[in-house]
Amino acid sequence: MKIKSVVQGIVLSLANHVVNRIPSNSIRCIIYRLFYRMKIGKGAHLAMGIKVFSPWRIQIGEKSVINSDCLLDGRSGLIIGSNVDISWEVIILTLGHDHNDPGYSHKMGPVNIGDRVCLTTRTMILPGVTIGEGAVVAAGAVVTRDVEPFSVVAGVPARPIKIRSKIQTYSLKGGRLFH
Repeated sequence: MKIKSVVQGIVLSLANHVVNRIPSNSIRCIIYRLFYRMKIGKGAHLAMGIKVFSPWRIQIGEKSVINSDCLLDGRSGLIIGSNVDISWEVIILTLGHDHNDPGYSHKMGPVNIGDRVCLTTRTMILPGVTIGEGAVVAAGAVVTRDVEPFSVVAGVPARPIKIRSKIQTYSLKGGRLFH
């Protein structure tokens, strides 16, 4: 059985490598929905070049935008709300290792990202984190614990630096037709 799961993992990885290079968002989303059972909301845009682990455990809300070179780890579950803006090279992890454990055990937990969240360039979200509605994570921040709604966090580890207006009514328009 172990060999079968390894082979399946290799096939899925190679297939994802091909899918994420298709130059049409519509076709990529159709393939992710049909063959990978990823839940993708209407009007969402997944740019070319994203990397996806366990897509059948990922849910993306309506009109959310995920830019190139992002890594979405669904192994422990990943929920991305609606109108979420995920910038270039963002890494969202749901599974890692506990470096304090002598046995180097797994550290896992689902990641939940609320509506109208903005994750800026090179942000890293660690397992088990919830990011509240309307929050902004500054470039290069490493989020190790939950982020309160409408707060702006920055740094390593990320800490609150200010509060964002609670009146957020925008709706993202998605990305370009091709890319």
